[in-house]
Amino acid sequence: MSAVANVETRRRSRRLELRATPEESDLIDRAAAAAGTDRTTFVVTNAVEAARRVLADRTVFELDADEIAEWEAINRRRVRDLPGLRRLMERPSPFVD
Repeated sequence: MSAVANVETRRRSRRLELRATPEESDLIDRAAAAAGTDRTTFVVTNAVEAARRVLADRTVFELDADEIAEWEAINRRRVRDLPGLRRLMERPSPFVD
């Protein structure tokens, strides 16, 4: 099941409120009707998709061939000794009970 279909089949329990001009509201209603859906589904589906686009560069890397070669060259470099980092990594994790 796609993420969009999954959003549509789950029970929506949180309310989102927004303000719009009459023109914006009419435009959204016309677009929802043209898409054959209701206002809520139209707005939520498109807002979720826009949110994914905004956050994509924070969760997904896409590199072209030159960038991949550069990335691989960086990863082949000799490891530098960073005493401060080594000390940090030797400390017990504060997240373990």
